[in-house]
Amino acid sequence: MHSDLPSPAQPLRIGTRGSPLALAQAHETRDRLATAFGLPPTVFAIVVIKTTGDDRAMIAADRPLKEIGNKGLFTKEIEEALLSGAIDIAVHSMKDMPVLQPEGLMLDCYLPREDVRDAFISPGFGGIADLPAGTVVGTSSLRRRAQLLHRRPDLQVVEFRGNLQTRLKKLEDGVAACSFLAMAGLNRMGLSGPHMTAIPPEEMLPAVAQGAIGIERREADARVAEMLAAIHDAPTDRRLAAERAFLATLDGSCETPIAGLAELDGDSLHLRGQILSPDGRRAFAGDRRGSVGDGAAMGRDLARTLLAEAGPDFFAWKAG
Repeated sequence: MHSDLPSPAQPLRIGTRGSPLALAQAHETRDRLATAFGLPPTVFAIVVIKTTGDDRAMIAADRPLKEIGNKGLFTKEIEEALLSGAIDIAVHSMKDMPVLQPEGLMLDCYLPREDVRDAFISPGFGGIADLPAGTVVGTSSLRRRAQLLHRRPDLQVVEFRGNLQTRLKKLEDGVAACSFLAMAGLNRMGLSGPHMTAIPPEEMLPAVAQGAIGIERREADARVAEMLAAIHDAPTDRRLAAERAFLATLDGSCETPIAGLAELDGDSLHLRGQILSPDGRRAFAGDRRGSVGDGAAMGRDLARTLLAEAGPDFFAWKAG
């Protein structure tokens, strides 16, 4: 194995999106690999790949993600580079990842999970309950929009696209009175302030796999598989097995308002899930508790139960 380690002449190429947050995640991956194998950062090359979801014209126009095309919006071009051999591994935010990988690719390495919670961000208000009726709230997340309108149908929600810095600037410019971001992204960028408050999962259940970084590789690449095994976080893997089984059974994507969170307590796992209509008027939630090894089965069972409660027409809007 050690004779196959990357070198300055043959660096390990790490594929990533080009946003500051995506680059921070790629650097974290590089640093963990360098530490695990006692290597200098110079034997890794970070390769920036532009995805459909990064198109500046669409971001500037604040087009909803569901109008652009959803599954693989932030991953397709990166996975194509991985399959072609242009990069050796790909670093992804797991909440952006479709539940199925293209043939020939494998996703079996996760870094330790960051804070899973959403953050409420507002220069003028302390939380959702403080917002006056009619307040303009900005978010690009269909899940957050649905959860917010379910709780506060009196609020006005506007599209709020762009990377973390772009959205904070829009808030500063008064485009909206408040917005939401993932605590994980804020933490990874070293951003904090008096206007940012973490929302308990009991108030706003996060997206499936929020806060988790996944590293994708070619299935046949044994050298890379062995390297990634050294930085793989098993607890994150167990939690995501339950959450992504829940998502897969619902056939969810980023156009579907779905929330899910699995938490570990020793050998036990607690899974919570929620599905909502896009307008927030209908919502169904439930949970399961069981052994860690049954996480995926619990995810599938909870999804089937919520679908049965919601009825066969619940996701019919997707076809319209």
